[in-house]
Amino acid sequence: MKTSRFNLVVAFAALAAMCLTAQAQNKVVYTGEIAKKVIGYNGPTPLNITINNGKIAKIEVLDNEESPRYLEKATSKIFPQFIGKTVSEALKLKVDAVTGATYTSNALLENIRLGLQQAQKNAVKSGKKTSKKAGKNVIKKKHRRR
Repeated sequence: MKTSRFNLVVAFAALAAMCLTAQAQNKVVYTGEIAKKVIGYNGPTPLNITINNGKIAKIEVLDNEESPRYLEKATSKIFPQFIGKTVSEALKLKVDAVTGATYTSNALLENIRLGLQQAQKNAVKSGKKTSKKAGKNVIKKKHRRR
């Protein structure tokens, strides 16, 4: 009986630790505030950009006034180009606007750029900067001068 309780407590603690680790690795950047002046054809186009383990996992369009037809046309061509890229890689991409949905796609691209810049700035502020060395991600801590 004591062994069963102990195993249950250990399993629960392991599950809690995994949940906390997963939350720490996922980051969602909301562009509604930082890009409120970015206007598509019919108004702002806020996004949620999910970054998981340093790579863009998902980009979601939030409530907006864009035409669903043009929004779908733009997102289906633009978003897949960013998925799986690191923030640094994604910021270097040169993605063209989608013909027939130019205003919407330019707004989405600008929102993505601003959101990724914010994510990059927050990573540097937290004292960690990632770089690639010998094909592996290495975390460097910023050192303060005294």
